Amino acid sequence: MPTRIRTLTTAALAALLSAVPLALGGTASAATTTATTPTSPPPLTVLTTSHSGSPGEDYFLTPTGDTSTYANGPEIVDQNGKVVWFHAVPQGETAADFKVQRYDGQQVLTWWQGTGLGGLSSGTDYIYNSHYQQIATVQAGNGLTTDGHEFLITPWNTAIVVSFATATANLTSIGGPADQTVVNGVVQEVDIATGKVLSQWDSADHVPYSQSEQPLPASASTPWDWFHINAVHFDTSGNLLIDARNTWTAYDVSPRSGRILWQLGGKASSFVLRAASGQSLDDAGEIFAWQHDPEAVGDGDYTVFDDESSGTPEYSVSRVVTVHLDLRDHVATLISSVDQPEGLVAASQGNAQTTPAGNLVVGWGSLPYVSEFSHSGRLLFNAEFPAGVNTYRAFEFPWPSSRLG
Repeated sequence: MPTRIRTLTTAALAALLSAVPLALGGTASAATTTATTPTSPPPLTVLTTSHSGSPGEDYFLTPTGDTSTYANGPEIVDQNGKVVWFHAVPQGETAADFKVQRYDGQQVLTWWQGTGLGGLSSGTDYIYNSHYQQIATVQAGNGLTTDGHEFLITPWNTAIVVSFATATANLTSIGGPADQTVVNGVVQEVDIATGKVLSQWDSADHVPYSQSEQPLPASASTPWDWFHINAVHFDTSGNLLIDARNTWTAYDVSPRSGRILWQLGGKASSFVLRAASGQSLDDAGEIFAWQHDPEAVGDGDYTVFDDESSGTPEYSVSRVVTVHLDLRDHVATLISSVDQPEGLVAASQGNAQTTPAGNLVVGWGSLPYVSEFSHSGRLLFNAEFPAGVNTYRAFEFPWPSSRLG
């Protein structure tokens, strides 16, 4: 049942960002850093560029890794890979899910910043206005910490945030111990202005542990990340589309009751899985595995970032798949896909954004690449970070105020 309880959230109106807009190719302010702390983001080398249909739009990234050489943080780069704006986060922290959203009638920049992304993470979701000023922060409530996999602002000015929550579960029915420490996935809707938790959904209340593809740990005291929530979006009907990497499943969930309406993929799929001519299911007979970021794109079609690996690949390459759902006949058909341009497999992270022009912007997760494809699958843009650096997600947006003239 939905939980309604107070949580602490600060909303420091008009507090200036410690970083300021950079000249193209510039470096971040070093006012609050030491001489030995990197202040510049890693370079993004453009490998392919053939843009059409999206002039004046920039890429929104969170370069992460190699903190001995580069600063990490949210970053805007243009289509030539040049820095437009960058905000260095403190050493030991990382940023994720940097994008443009709408809040209180205005376009805003949002991202998560904290520690432990990918595990039992803890951080804060930030909202900045077009003048690069902080106007609000959001945190999970009910004693939970804010995870960086998703920060979604609703049309009614609340926030959807996610958390990883530990609990103890009796797993004897699936061959496990009676006191296994588990990591559940939690979705909360939080009122941004007050910090009040308006509703809460917990994976353990709706999904059997038996649906997990993640092996049990050797010890009952070792947390078992059986679900691994990594995305929450709205489908075209206003339901929540919740993704779980470790069950290989995207769940369509009623925001009112929390009931699962259908499941795509995994051990209890609501659909028969098929591949159209020229497309292939993976070695497990699935459309996707260890996936991220299912997005409804209309007319029953969904895109999914298909990692296909958490170490041992289920398919030869990571890809973005487009799936058509026939809700009447319960058939899911893989109708198209685009492969990672270098033919590589991402063991974690990743996303695929469909732009208003119909292009597909892809952050290749743990791989150091960002790409954009046309509607027909032609590679329009491909760029590479240095080895050891990646971006959790990648987006493209028009953001005129980021132009310095």
